[in-house]
Amino acid sequence: MYMHPWTSSVTHSTFESNGLSVHLAEMGEGPLVLFCHGFPESWYSWRHQLPAVAAAGYHAVAVDMRGYGATSKPSEISAYSLSELIGDVVGVVAALGEQKAVIVGHDWGAPVAWYSALMRPDVFRAVAAMSVPFTPPFGAMPEGVTISDVSRMVAGDRNFYRLYFQEPGLAEAEFEADVRRSVVGFLYSMSGDIVTDGLATEGADGHFPAGETFIEQFVVPEHLPSWLTEADVDFYVGELSRSGFRGGLNWYRNIDLLPSILAPFFGATIRQPVCYLAGEHDLIAGNTPEALDGMRQVLPDLREFEVFAGAGHWIQQERAAQVSEILVRFLRSLD
Repeated sequence: MYMHPWTSSVTHSTFESNGLSVHLAEMGEGPLVLFCHGFPESWYSWRHQLPAVAAAGYHAVAVDMRGYGATSKPSEISAYSLSELIGDVVGVVAALGEQKAVIVGHDWGAPVAWYSALMRPDVFRAVAAMSVPFTPPFGAMPEGVTISDVSRMVAGDRNFYRLYFQEPGLAEAEFEADVRRSVVGFLYSMSGDIVTDGLATEGADGHFPAGETFIEQFVVPEHLPSWLTEADVDFYVGELSRSGFRGGLNWYRNIDLLPSILAPFFGATIRQPVCYLAGEHDLIAGNTPEALDGMRQVLPDLREFEVFAGAGHWIQQERAAQVSEILVRFLRSLD
């Protein structure tokens, strides 16, 4: 595994969980804090929070999620359902010899964190989610209707990234043709910098013109933003060049299963302590005023809530120090 000098204090280990071989990056000792990344990333997206949380007296553990990095990559699309993803993190807690953990998630890792806390409050004593708001379980969809159908109706004559990702092999071929361009394109095009630089496009909410490819929507800057280094890009490129993008894309290919998986929890909410952080310019993940206000109404112990001015989707990297500070404050409030 390619390593940077700063990671010398990170311990890398592999555990069996939920039928997988799961790679973990660990720092510190104390109560367990489990970090779950999103698409298309790596444990490395928590590189700033791991040392901060460890220094505060916690066992900070970042997971290479199913389909990524050095963790197993099942070939079946059905192996990437939310049930499997939650099973993975529950299994990691047990594999580490713990009974309880605080779970932290960003992007796709946020729904994993939200619904792990909802389904297993006996394991997850608190949840911190970033960039994807909590949606209470709403039960099964009407007969013959799927989440994808709703997305198509909203998109109209446009395409939508979640729909575009459904065809196996299509997005993989685009992203893997030039992995570095894909990495920089993803990270910059969904950041706050693209807005402050005046380069944002109408596709900031994930919709784009029919007939165009998804990768055509990327903006690749002449210079990396201040929060992203060439070494960071090299790490992501190395990981995704080895793993490919298929595993991460398969998470999207199970999205229509979400209502039936969550249906038994209709009417339930998360009663554990909650921290939610997002970026002002993050439109890709549904951070609408209505969604943000809705969380305040349904989460009874929402202890930390911050929308960072000028930030985009990658807040734990774009606003690393502030996110770490709030996260440590939240953790200490639990004890």
